[in-house]
Amino acid sequence: MATWQPDPSFYPSPRMAAKAPAEKLAYVAAFDPDRKKPDAIAVVDVDPTSPSYSRIVGQVDMPNAGDELHHFGWNACSSCLCPNAPHPHMERRYLVVPGLRSSRLHIIDTKPDPRNPMIIKVIEPEEIAEKAGYSRLHTIHCGPEGIYVNALGNAEGKAPGGIFLLDPESFNVLGQWEMDRGPQKLAYDFWWHLGHDTMITSEWGTPDTFEDGLVPEILLGSKYGRRLHFWDLHKRKHLQEIDFGEEHQLVFELRPAHDPTKAYGFVGCVISLKDLSASIWTWYRDGNKWAVKKIIEIPAEPADASLLPPVLQGFQAVAPLVTDIDLSMDDRFLYVSCWGTGDMIQYDVSDPFHPKETGRVRIGGIVSRATHPKANNRALNGGPQMVEISRDGKRVYFTNSLYGAIDPQFYPDGIDGWMVKLDVGENGGITFDENFFVDWPKGHRPHQVRLEGGDCSSDSYCYP
Repeated sequence: MATWQPDPSFYPSPRMAAKAPAEKLAYVAAFDPDRKKPDAIAVVDVDPTSPSYSRIVGQVDMPNAGDELHHFGWNACSSCLCPNAPHPHMERRYLVVPGLRSSRLHIIDTKPDPRNPMIIKVIEPEEIAEKAGYSRLHTIHCGPEGIYVNALGNAEGKAPGGIFLLDPESFNVLGQWEMDRGPQKLAYDFWWHLGHDTMITSEWGTPDTFEDGLVPEILLGSKYGRRLHFWDLHKRKHLQEIDFGEEHQLVFELRPAHDPTKAYGFVGCVISLKDLSASIWTWYRDGNKWAVKKIIEIPAEPADASLLPPVLQGFQAVAPLVTDIDLSMDDRFLYVSCWGTGDMIQYDVSDPFHPKETGRVRIGGIVSRATHPKANNRALNGGPQMVEISRDGKRVYFTNSLYGAIDPQFYPDGIDGWMVKLDVGENGGITFDENFFVDWPKGHRPHQVRLEGGDCSSDSYCYP
């Protein structure tokens, strides 16, 4: 795993990473919502000069059924160049792939043939429960000291959820990250400000509140996650909790500024119990504390109740359902996935407190069912969900499935999977690449996207 020279896909700063060569392959998690056949990591050709452009050109199947592959990541990335824990001779070679439902971890080697990755190790849930005390694995980040994995439940699937570490060379489970978790019980996403020695975590719920779908009584009772937690990254100690209030439910995806000198970031809130709107918040440093400010509110859209799923009929409106966000490498453009309405919205967040909408496209959606130029004008279901940005900021990829048990609550007819690509204008603006539409094979739905060599949510940096 060690190399004589630093991995060429590692960059000391986001400014340098933005100059990286264009990706030619994308790795995409694909899962069977019926949990009858194994999930897979699919390999998609994203090279416009290739004869197999916009096609699945490889796949590695998991050894078991029912994993529900989720937010996977790399074994090593640009944080290996950080001065506090340098190991620059690591390789970005292995994908670390968690099963959200199975609590299983898969280590996948992409090096011998990037189009035909191979599973080299499987870590079973019993080992993770014994060594780390966690289950329901959700997100992977490569950090300076090792591979960070977060989990939504403890070994029994109850609270608290949290984070554990893997050794980046042996992939051995090292153990629980938290030394003092304070009031934190629920988990969802996590990320950090390496330049400010701060970890941030967000909240969803315990597995029993989502594995069979969202529970209306828990949602309307404001019992899902609504807090951000701030931690001392070095001491592994909880420092501060910010409660968004009973109105706001499902505080999900975290996107800190890539520039390590900037102490701010963005988080999406899926739904407001007051009016079904979604919102984007900026967290920032305010004196010696952290604070948040709502910067974007996306309203629900009135709709004919007969066109809505039962969960929304009483409201006679389509909730935007912001389920993912992503930030360009230069910290300029924030992309917001509205899985309910079908919008992908681009905001200029150069001023993180005063965003400006600079682009919007619509595809799928609960009511709209908007099509794509390459989809033969057929109505599409699902909506913009997991979104990923190329390092140079010129290309945006996204898929349309959220979670196996929740998809049918909002799309009762089922979701036919697809993956699309947007081209980004020099000063903003987004348009569909009319030649890129992956009509996902039946039996699997696509979820997380990772780009060859890294992307805008895979790496963190210690130099500006």
